[in-house]
Amino acid sequence: MAKFDIIAATGCPTGIAHTFMAKEALEKAAAERGLTIKVETHGQVGVENELTKSEIAGAKAVVVAADKDVQAERFAGKPMVSVGVSKALSVEAAGKLIDRALAAKGDDTVAAAADIEDEGEEKESIGHIIYKHLMNGVSHMLVFVVAGGVLTAVSFLWGITSFDSTASDYNSFAAMLKIIGGIAMNLMVPVLSAYIAESIGKRPALVPGFVAGMIAIQGLPVNAETGMIDAGGAGVGFGFLGGIVGGFLAGYVILLLEKVFAGLPKNLDGLKAIFLYPLFSTAIVGLVMLGISGPMAAINTAMMDFLKGLSASGAVVLGLAIGCMCAFDMGGPVNKAAYVTGTAMLTEALAAGVGTDTYNFGTNFMAAVSAACIVPPLITTFAVVVGKKYFSQEDHDAGVVNLILGCTHITEGAIPFMTKNIWPVMPIMMLGSSIASILTIMFNVHDPAPHGGFLVLPVVENGPLWVLAILIGAVVGGILFVAFKKYDFEKNQKAAPAAKPVEAPKAAAVEAPKAAAVEAPKAEAADFVKVENVFVAEDFASRDEALSFVSNQAVKAGIASDADTVMNAFLAREAEGTTGMMEGFAIPHAKSDAITEAAVIVVKDESGVTGWDTMDGAPVNVAIALLIPGAQAGTTHLKILSKVAEALMDEDFRATVKGSTDAAEIAKTINARLV
Repeated sequence: MAKFDIIAATGCPTGIAHTFMAKEALEKAAAERGLTIKVETHGQVGVENELTKSEIAGAKAVVVAADKDVQAERFAGKPMVSVGVSKALSVEAAGKLIDRALAAKGDDTVAAAADIEDEGEEKESIGHIIYKHLMNGVSHMLVFVVAGGVLTAVSFLWGITSFDSTASDYNSFAAMLKIIGGIAMNLMVPVLSAYIAESIGKRPALVPGFVAGMIAIQGLPVNAETGMIDAGGAGVGFGFLGGIVGGFLAGYVILLLEKVFAGLPKNLDGLKAIFLYPLFSTAIVGLVMLGISGPMAAINTAMMDFLKGLSASGAVVLGLAIGCMCAFDMGGPVNKAAYVTGTAMLTEALAAGVGTDTYNFGTNFMAAVSAACIVPPLITTFAVVVGKKYFSQEDHDAGVVNLILGCTHITEGAIPFMTKNIWPVMPIMMLGSSIASILTIMFNVHDPAPHGGFLVLPVVENGPLWVLAILIGAVVGGILFVAFKKYDFEKNQKAAPAAKPVEAPKAAAVEAPKAAAVEAPKAEAADFVKVENVFVAEDFASRDEALSFVSNQAVKAGIASDADTVMNAFLAREAEGTTGMMEGFAIPHAKSDAITEAAVIVVKDESGVTGWDTMDGAPVNVAIALLIPGAQAGTTHLKILSKVAEALMDEDFRATVKGSTDAAEIAKTINARLV
């Protein structure tokens, strides 16, 4: 059985994007540190890459990056860091989590490298604990909402009243779809409540959780004639909000009962699980929920009235609120709050029936929420197509993929673009989403489906206008995004220092320059290769691992702004033809706008890097990596490259660099050949 240095578990409420983004970031961060890692994901399809007991026992430390229950009790006694999934979406952030987890083990070396400012977060905050429980319920609930909402919406294709056997447009198949969809939608609150409870009290909490959710739907039944509590009477439900309260109540009641019954003999554990817990918890939770039904119904009504009041204030006010919430964190807690509110209102709308004021408001609200969620990814698509020269190839490819994600109502694809430049990208996204929401409300668009993006267009009332609203928001946001990237690109170009032309060398072993003159390196040749950028006694398993190490060291040294972009530039050059030379040398080089200053980083591996194609088939022992800003490509790049290539023809140079373990001596030797 394989052992891993680090084990991790990731999970987000929807289990669509954040879960796997965090997994990838953790894996890359571990690779940078030469650590082995296994990441278990809790996605929408369930648990994947599940950790075994032996893997947990053999790990040095644990990282939990989740906004839902991932059964963290399995890791009891292990050095562990537990945070929200949003704190592990970049390689840098994931690396800090790994460092903190290892620091908790008591390793002084690792502890010194851990991020000191995060020390106060070692203990999971109460706010995050509550949020994690809530999102566990939401993640289980969403699939019911999506399935039920879409099936209900599809039933309308045969007619608005096609489910009604007395109506002229009646269709039996449509009626069955409406029944199935309605059942799924009605399960929304009980499932929400049950899995909030399960996150707190584990499996025993499911029973009182489901009961609490059902009570939240129906309220306290009262006989209309006697005005007294009557099992055959009718009550006023308190819906989504009641489901949340009931879920937390059920979960903590189970924890309380566990303490109460802790003194019972061990041989009665089975009796507790099958009889005592469900009986007492259901009775306690049920009585409390019925007792608070009146106040909760009033709160629920007041909340809906407030939202309708925003609508009465005009489309701009309501649309602005919806748009800003949906685009603020694009799939995070604020986005989910807006989306779940929309689905709750849609549930009430579908229950009220077509043609009612509740139906019209709820479906219009849902359409505005959907529009706001669709826009951010489309903004990135527009920007990378129109302003292609201002984006890296990696960003361009991601932006094109976002066309598909956006059209299917998956907002998370825009997150990497925002994290690189929160200001002004976040306000741009919020503006684009707000425009789409405002226009959707003004165009009187009604969406009876809670998810699906453009796939549910056939059931959207005023669908063409809805698409128009979304496109206007995406184009306005896209234009602003391109304008920002253009400004940033031109600013970086102006920042590049003027260069002194020198005579091109007559020979170069890799890329012979044809230009008559080239720029001199940005730094003085005497100290172009800095001692701190020479790494000896490294051990790399592959070419890509070595290049990844160089890319990340470049970011740490302030030479580059984005390690992934630099890594892609290295790989793009290798794809054109290997940079492996002879006698254990390689000259990898990256040209990218993410590189802020020309530099050389040297890495040595005495055992040799295998898998790196070289002219003589020998493994690479020394890699002299060249990093060149995009604006200096063809000038500084050719100057340095040709000088290094010339130096490699010198046997004394090769012997000194390959034989030395002194970083200062290696830097001095290379600098002498760059004069």
